[in-house]
Amino acid sequence: MRTLRRAMAGLVLALSLLAVPLAGLAVDDPAEMMTNPAQEARAEAIGAQLRCLVCQNESIEDSGADLARDLRHVVRVHVAAGESNRQIIAWMVQRYGNFIRLRPPLNAVTLLLWAMPVLALLVGAFAATSNWRSRRVAAAPLSDAEQRRLADLMEPTR
Repeated sequence: MRTLRRAMAGLVLALSLLAVPLAGLAVDDPAEMMTNPAQEARAEAIGAQLRCLVCQNESIEDSGADLARDLRHVVRVHVAAGESNRQIIAWMVQRYGNFIRLRPPLNAVTLLLWAMPVLALLVGAFAATSNWRSRRVAAAPLSDAEQRRLADLMEPTR
């Protein structure tokens, strides 16, 4: 039984080691690269600013998703057509919205998103403080019967 487990563990290790180089090939496909190094550098710089719509936490240059590959191709087509970086990014934003930018511009909507945690803390603190203040009511004095009962309870046992 132990030899079977060791054999299975060795097989899993060997397969995972074989899969590591394949992951690198998915991202750096030489067929995607442009022949002009300056244009390729520009395309990579633009792609590094654009979010992969599948992965959502990677740029299209870092992602191996099919959609990211398609977007890299679109960026390279626009670069080859002679468009400026600003024009290419504007085209992508027009098509996919500001979500495609890894660093969206600061405007009223994004400012509201950044301010929401602070606003939530302030509203919570205000609600807690007002709730705490409304509950602070002076305790009524003990009646004579309650005072006698308390004295009996506090009296040492005999």
